[in-house]
Amino acid sequence: MVRALYPGTFDPLHNGHLDIARRAAAIFDELIVGVYHSPPKKLLFDTDERVVLAQKALADLPNASVVSFVGLTVECARDLDAQVIVRGLRNVADYQFESQIGLANRHLAPEVELCCLICSTEYTYLSSTIVKEVAGLYGDVSQWVAPEVAAALSEHFAVNRPPELAAGQEKLQGISKTRGKLSYRS
Repeated sequence: MVRALYPGTFDPLHNGHLDIARRAAAIFDELIVGVYHSPPKKLLFDTDERVVLAQKALADLPNASVVSFVGLTVECARDLDAQVIVRGLRNVADYQFESQIGLANRHLAPEVELCCLICSTEYTYLSSTIVKEVAGLYGDVSQWVAPEVAAALSEHFAVNRPPELAAGQEKLQGISKTRGKLSYRS
């Protein structure tokens, strides 16, 4: 039996992640989605929320489970008796990053293989950053995420709505509502 670990922050989990998870679940006997607990970046959802959202989105995969982990991914793979780490690739930059990390992991845990799956073409542009930015500006992200993730994003941003948006001034001239590249500017 070959067990694979698909690690990531998944903040939030989007259809590109789901595509990789579904394809990996079809290849390997067992897939464990590992939600990284303490990434060096600001999170929108806490670890428990990200685990629950992943569990709901992957509920139809009988050979998939979701756990959280802290520390080195290869140590998580060892702890879970996973023989393979699965990663998704969207572009050349992902390949360069993943090959560098993969070589370091190979040095740390030569018994754990790396399997990189190239994402489906409809998700090559998609990232959690884009999903968060569009959702934060109250755009429709339902085509990019599972329904439970869309609901969680909507709820999060409804509670954390910036004052200028709460006052109904959605298109203030000349004011950027986020520092991202998709925000409205005149």
